[in-house]
This record gives sequence, C-alpha cells and structure tokens, in this order.
Amino acid sequence: MKQITRVNHLGIRVHSLDISRAFYEKLGFKFIVGPVGPEPVAIMEHASGVNINFILNAAAPADSNVLMDEPVKKAGYTHVALEVNDMDAVVTQLNELAIEITEGPVVFPTGSSVFIRDPDCNVIEFHQPKRKSV
Repeated sequence: MKQITRVNHLGIRVHSLDISRAFYEKLGFKFIVGPVGPEPVAIMEHASGVNINFILNAAAPADSNVLMDEPVKKAGYTHVALEVNDMDAVVTQLNELAIEITEGPVVFPTGSSVFIRDPDCNVIEFHQPKRKSV
C-alpha cells in the first residue's frame, strides 16, 4: 500500500504510568498527555519524532516477557528498534543511567545493536546501521 508514509506510533501496554514515564524520560522522551480515552492511554514523544502510546491497563510486570523469554514462542511484536548514530555514546549513556544492557553489542550484517528492557520487560533495541561504503 503506497499511501503508508511512516510509522505513526508504538503502543506499549504498561502497568504504571509513573514508572514507565520516568524510565522513558531517561531515554529522552517527553510527556505529552494522559491518561486520556476509555482504555486509558498516555502519550510520550522523542525529539526524533518517535511517539509512544502507553496503554495503562496491564497487570503488574512479570519477571519475563511472554513473547521473548518463554520456551514456546508465540506470535506478536517482540521489540522496537530505535535507530541511533553513535553506539558507543548510547552504551556510555545507558551505563551512566544504570540501565542494564541485556544483550550486546551484537554485530549484524546490517549494523550493530544493544538491547535493554523497560520496567514491564518490553524489549528495546538500539541499532546503528552499518555505514555504507562510498
């Protein structure tokens, strides 16, 4: 469908707005509004244009992610990959913020990545694309 122009937002079901908001603010997201609507939702946005909708009706977080950590793999979205332009700086900042890197840096044919978990065990990948040779 050629009318699609970009991803508009990412929806993440979370247990606590206060805890999730504080975590994502460490990553540079700004609180926009919420909770609003019948389900209720809160919205945060990064200066890069990445927009997150927190769906505020999850049970208390478990120690694992049902889509990533269980032996029987279920269908569903497993993570978001946020593109970065300086992986070394990202790793340094994550360490300074005491945010645990759960995997990486990992080198892929497409670039390098590190992975973290948010307070609800949702996986976030920071990906620096491989530089194209000129």
